[in-house]
Amino acid sequence: MALFVVQHEHNEETCPAQDPQMGQMLLQHLSPENAATFGVKIHGDAVVDGGHALYAIVEAGGQPQVDAFFAPFAQAGKVNVMPASSCEVVVERGGC
Repeated sequence: MALFVVQHEHNEETCPAQDPQMGQMLLQHLSPENAATFGVKIHGDAVVDGGHALYAIVEAGGQPQVDAFFAPFAQAGKVNVMPASSCEVVVERGGC
């Protein structure tokens, strides 16, 4: 399994959390059970207060699974999927 950091940004006008129905759909999409159907494990997610930016740390077999899982977020804004490593792995290999 590979590690990824995902950044999603949208503007205030397209904020899905403003619509209660869309907000519930978002929470269901981010559920561990749904993520698993894409081959994705979510380690954590956070939204910057007032910043309209979501960050997630996820694991998957490869970037195509992560891209497919986060595709719905692209309807509201941009999605950036970045390959990542844990701090332990970075130290073991001797650098970023």
